[in-house]
Amino acid sequence: MQTRNIRSIIIFIAMFVLSTFSLQAQISLQITISDLDSNEGNVLLELLDKEGNYIKGFTEPIINNECIIELDSLESGWYSFKYFHDRNMNKTLDTYWFAAPKEGYGFSNNARGKFGPPKLKNTLFELKSDKSMVCTPRYYYF
Repeated sequence: MQTRNIRSIIIFIAMFVLSTFSLQAQISLQITISDLDSNEGNVLLELLDKEGNYIKGFTEPIINNECIIELDSLESGWYSFKYFHDRNMNKTLDTYWFAAPKEGYGFSNNARGKFGPPKLKNTLFELKSDKSMVCTPRYYYF
């Protein structure tokens, strides 16, 4: 009888642990990059962890001056992302001779930096459940 109870407890604990892991990996994030200045090219986005380390990259097309990026099976936690409008699809953020970007770019939380990228802390967001975010790229026209 005790063996049966111990076996039941072990099965219950195993099911609880497995269900906890499966629930954590089911969070989705939808990122909409709106107000792109053209439908040319793609948007390249890099998802980063809370220390700014690369997690995964995404390349998505632009339709009606908008790009929607769906990220599934994320764990809860703190994230950041950066992106740019790769108009000529060379996978590089093209710049003018004085280092200002020629292509639109942006960061999570629509964070802006002064003379360079924003601080990581300004781009971090917490992901606890499914979330949608809308960002607008920054363009320099000379």
